[in-house]
Amino acid sequence: MQTRVYTQTRLGLRENWQQFTLLVIINAFVGGMIGLERTLLPELAEGEFGLVAKTALLSFIVVFGLTKALTNYLTGALANQVGRKNLLVYGWLFGLPVPLILMYAPTWNWIILANVLLGINQGLAWSSTVVMKIDLVGEKNRGLAMGINEFAGYLSIAAVAFLTGWMAKEYGLRPYPFVIGIIFALLGLLGSIFLIKDTASHVKQEVKFSSQPLLPNVFWDTTFRHSNLGAVTQAGLVNNLNDGMVWGLLPVLLSSKGFSLPQIGLIVATYPAIWGVGQLFTGALADRFCKKSLLFLGMFFQGLAIIFFPWATSPSHFMAIATVLGLGTAVVYPTFLAAIASDTHPNQRAGSMGVFRFWRDLGYAVGALLTGVLADTFGVYYAMLVVGGITILSALVIGYRMSCGKKLAYI
Repeated sequence: MQTRVYTQTRLGLRENWQQFTLLVIINAFVGGMIGLERTLLPELAEGEFGLVAKTALLSFIVVFGLTKALTNYLTGALANQVGRKNLLVYGWLFGLPVPLILMYAPTWNWIILANVLLGINQGLAWSSTVVMKIDLVGEKNRGLAMGINEFAGYLSIAAVAFLTGWMAKEYGLRPYPFVIGIIFALLGLLGSIFLIKDTASHVKQEVKFSSQPLLPNVFWDTTFRHSNLGAVTQAGLVNNLNDGMVWGLLPVLLSSKGFSLPQIGLIVATYPAIWGVGQLFTGALADRFCKKSLLFLGMFFQGLAIIFFPWATSPSHFMAIATVLGLGTAVVYPTFLAAIASDTHPNQRAGSMGVFRFWRDLGYAVGALLTGVLADTFGVYYAMLVVGGITILSALVIGYRMSCGKKLAYI
């Protein structure tokens, strides 16, 4: 007589370590796709395409932010119907042409097109890996899981940003530094198709034990009405607003001070490197300490660091400030995601995460537009001071609206 063996779906980091590890590797490839642009695109805009106005130079970040934000929302809304794995695969299909366009783009409009595709790639692929990891680990280790996830993505951004800066000095801005992106896209696509499994069964398992009430309206509650979710969402937008500013204006500021491409690459890479490595430790903090306190401190120190950027004069000064900025971001980034997951029902988690990530990544577009206009009108220094002030104000909103623990609060 033949015996049937039934495999029970279990939640937990240890219980699902193999799929979790594969998703971490896939997310490192996702992060590497952004790292292609961190050092080189501002240089490419001025050097090869003659863009002088900061608003025009930052247009690629505006397009990237808008596209990624909309894709994040759609990913959350469609995750339960289409499937997490399928959305991940679709994300890599959109990412495949990006490095080729960056290598051979004849005009700046082609760079804009590449960033539309990159935004879709990031919105589908990064959002899917985030939600799938949360599905796998359950409630106990969400902060740690998000810390590991963001560590992989942002350390990859930093490593590729530094490597492309070095390659550009040795071999020129194009095409060789962008070859790395072709490798990442192919590995990401093949790994997603053949190695990653969908996590729908894990969501069903968690629903059986969840006591979290359903949100009346996922979009508006996550955006504003729910005090915890609304506070987290506004902070996410401001966090990426200041990241968009750093992405676009920091290389310009460093170049104006006469730093070489390898120096610029090292300084630009320091911030996401600290941000990435730090999340290995700060993610676990979100499982043990009050998320409100962590988010307040992280946003406050981000704001202080940005305000100090205009006064720095040497590479060591800039690296020290970038380290503080990276630490502040490392504290808030995994905590954002863990906080959203804690205050939403498992069946609404992907949707709420999509809404949060919609507003958070819209911050890239808002930040690039705001800082571009300010930099063109008043100068780069003034733009950085304003963004630093906005970031500190965001910390104060967290202090006022958030509460510790899980509770449905509408303030």
